[in-house]
Amino acid sequence: MPRTHASLPRLYVEADLAAGAALTLGKDQSLYLAAVLRKTVGDEVVLFNGRDGAWLARLTGDAKKAVDLELVEFIAPQTPPSDLWYGFAPLKTERLDYVVQKATEMGAGIIQPVLTRFTQVSRLKHERLVANAIEAAEQCEVLSVPQVRPETTLERLIAGWTGEHGGRRLILADEAEASASPVHAIKALAGQPVGLLIGPEGGFSPEERTLLHAQPYVVPVSLGPRILRADTASVAALAIVQAIIGDWR
Repeated sequence: MPRTHASLPRLYVEADLAAGAALTLGKDQSLYLAAVLRKTVGDEVVLFNGRDGAWLARLTGDAKKAVDLELVEFIAPQTPPSDLWYGFAPLKTERLDYVVQKATEMGAGIIQPVLTRFTQVSRLKHERLVANAIEAAEQCEVLSVPQVRPETTLERLIAGWTGEHGGRRLILADEAEASASPVHAIKALAGQPVGLLIGPEGGFSPEERTLLHAQPYVVPVSLGPRILRADTASVAALAIVQAIIGDWR
């Protein structure tokens, strides 16, 4: 997005965006603009919906429960959705929020919570995960908001992988692998659709590791000589994948 608009608030909206369009924000976003940011008539914001690119919009009404906006300029084309699948064992509250936010910032296209034997939580608030992804996209100028899927178990994920994902390879960050650089193994996947799976604190159970290693599409990798916290491993692994075969190249 043009750096000339970097200081403006960015909001994700569901409405279609097109030249000359006008829209009214819902209560929460209206309160955020009018009460928190104290925006008034004539002030500008950036809107995006994941389909129509980024648009400069101007406030035409500043009621705290219903801010009115008009679209005045198209400022950035829509970026294509990422093909990177990211699966992780959910963590507790703040760290769960962190992982979803960082996956969005790092360019994941699909975010999939995966319940394992040692997963710390068993029930997730899906709407909270979606809100975290949207917030990260707003703050980091991401125009393609990732799809956040409802949680599934590791067993269901594996059972349906080939049917849903076809030839997608699954990079498994496995703390039980001998310490080594993951670069060579990941570089060999260049040009192929890939996924990344990060396990829970405490790692995968022996039975889960056996199940994963038995799948022909799974590529186990080490993340080095130190045991990383699950949230640290997520960021490190996403950075490695994006740098070697992803959109950082």
